[in-house]
Amino acid sequence: MREWPLQEAKNKLGDLVNQALTEGPQCITRRGQKVVVVIAADEYERTLKPKRPFKAFSRSLPLEGLDLEREDISDRNTAFDSE
Repeated sequence: MREWPLQEAKNKLGDLVNQALTEGPQCITRRGQKVVVVIAADEYERTLKPKRPFKAFSRSLPLEGLDLEREDISDRNTAFDSE
């Protein structure tokens, strides 16, 4: 990711935008510190899409045929009761 000092970014905004579109995110710095990242609109839109809900994800896991057992949690509490 290329870094652009703020003044250079102002002077060469068109170049900065073109590079964001063709080469990926571009970082603008102020006083040597990274302050802003310019990215293409379609890339930004992808970051806003909702992720798949956990319930849908867990249903998609290939668990058929696995022998899954639940641990009896009643035994966990008795260990603390004796202390």
